[in-house]
Amino acid sequence: MNRCFRFMFNFSIAVALACLCFTLPAHSSSAPNTQMTAGDFFKLGVEKMLNSNYLLAVKDFTEAIQLKSNFTAAYSNRCLAYLQLEDYQNAIADCNRAINFAPDNVEVYLNRGLAHHRQGNDRAAIADDNRAIALKPHNFKGYYNRGVANAMLGNYQQAISDYNLALTQIPQTSNLLLAEIYNDRGLAHFQLLNLQTALLDFSTALRINPSSYRAYYNRGCVCGRSGDNKSAIANFTASIKLHPNDAHAYFNRGVAYHLLGYKQAAITDLRKAADNFAFNKETVAREKTLDVLENIKRQLPFLSEIALL
Repeated sequence: MNRCFRFMFNFSIAVALACLCFTLPAHSSSAPNTQMTAGDFFKLGVEKMLNSNYLLAVKDFTEAIQLKSNFTAAYSNRCLAYLQLEDYQNAIADCNRAINFAPDNVEVYLNRGLAHHRQGNDRAAIADDNRAIALKPHNFKGYYNRGVANAMLGNYQQAISDYNLALTQIPQTSNLLLAEIYNDRGLAHFQLLNLQTALLDFSTALRINPSSYRAYYNRGCVCGRSGDNKSAIANFTASIKLHPNDAHAYFNRGVAYHLLGYKQAAITDLRKAADNFAFNKETVAREKTLDVLENIKRQLPFLSEIALL
């Protein structure tokens, strides 16, 4: 029951504010009041982005581009709107156009890397992250995003190196992102079975952000893998309080209850897991959970928790 949500979520966070990074073109003082300029449409597009009206934002940025064909910021921000709409081909096309006009724009490479990542092309994402790092070596986002892509490729040791570099560059006031980097680094250590180091990273993430349900979940997985099922249950319970419909947390807590001999609690959790898997249309996971329920009186065919990827 591996999950990819973790990486995609953080990758987008790393570049989501790029739409605010560009200077708005000045309005012409001689333009009639009734005539919309490229800058006017751009400003409207940014406002719609901030209000999550991505389709309308695309329309406004397109209007801006029609009035000013080399409007790099409009291409870049339309790319972000396409990313939110999961239209990755158009996002990449806009980044390519923006790069033609501004080949040293770091955010555009990060955005294109994100689009490649969302398409599952993490090698191309790493190439864009490398370009962003070369242009701006002190920007933590390039290292962080490259770490995410390396982790998706199974290059966990390289991912850890990238997360370490991101931690040296990120502003210490960015608490939520700081916690997420520790959480991601913990996942890489978990995959390498560096369980104590992973545990420390997840605990650090929770000290920084006590509302991180993923960090509780992942720490529960480490505890379960280490044989400490009571602590695993406590962490899965904390995760469920923050994210009540997480089927994976119910499933793994049910496994931990079963291993401790609390059969009825295990059955209750596994039923909740099956219901949530069904709601999320995760058919394979639901069927596996139902198999466990059918065989609850026998030893489970698999005992290890799966970290939240």
